[in-house]
Amino acid sequence: MRKLTALVAVLAWGAFWIFGSLAVLSPELSETLRFAAVLLAGAGFLLGMACFLRLRPGFGGRDRANRTGPA
Repeated sequence: MRKLTALVAVLAWGAFWIFGSLAVLSPELSETLRFAAVLLAGAGFLLGMACFLRLRPGFGGRDRANRTGPA
């Protein structure tokens, strides 16, 4: 499951950078296409961050239950 999450994270961050740079650097895009690129970049960012937080040690799941000390 961690490998699948890591793969999704890589694809999501790739989408963020590709569509974000397309929205920022392409002067000939219409407003509709620019808006679609911004939406796709935002979705890539949110999905990439969610996968990053899921893969981070101690964020959730079993690791949190095994911690010692104050929560």
